[in-house]
Amino acid sequence: MGLVDTLLERVLFLIPLWISLAVHEWAHARAAFALGDDTAEKLGRMTLDPLAHLDPIGTVVLPLLGIPFGWAKPVPVQPTRFRNSASMSGGMILVAAAGPLSNALLASLLFLLDLGIAARVPDLATSRPLLSRVFDFALTANVAMAVFNLLPFPPLDGSRIVDGLVPFERRALWDRAAQPVGLVCLALFLLFGGSLLNQAVSVARASLREIAGLGPLPLPR
Repeated sequence: MGLVDTLLERVLFLIPLWISLAVHEWAHARAAFALGDDTAEKLGRMTLDPLAHLDPIGTVVLPLLGIPFGWAKPVPVQPTRFRNSASMSGGMILVAAAGPLSNALLASLLFLLDLGIAARVPDLATSRPLLSRVFDFALTANVAMAVFNLLPFPPLDGSRIVDGLVPFERRALWDRAAQPVGLVCLALFLLFGGSLLNQAVSVARASLREIAGLGPLPLPR
């Protein structure tokens, strides 16, 4: 694949990446809004418009360089503005979980779409290889976002969930341990997580196709 083709592919990959990140951040903002915090809504962040959530480095430069790691502009949340019926810790758990859950739902929809494509356009991988790679990327990216963001280390969503579950008197101990352990887990995820997730997604797709009585996954291109 030449330089121009590689760059074109990476630009096309930005489309599902930006959409997936926009859904993730919108879900955080919408959950906070439902609990009474309209901070993100007032700042124009409770939207599915990807441009509202772009980070120049995390969502533009790194993907174009082919680096399998990035981030969107975080949605601001003020738990002190939650309604009295929602505790700050419980509300933050819900807000934090909304992002990864949205990507899990997107991945589920893409799995179902994959079955529909396999049934109606079984030769897509050979007739439209670039489109097929973009779809494969979208599916794997949403699975990765759901799994990666649930890791319980700052600044990931999983850390906010753990903060809401760990008793206050043990919070300082957890915070001291989370930083170094989180760096190790991040390094391991970057080294091995991509290949493991690709294998897991391939196994899931193959199993669903077998259950649906469809053909096997196309060979890697």
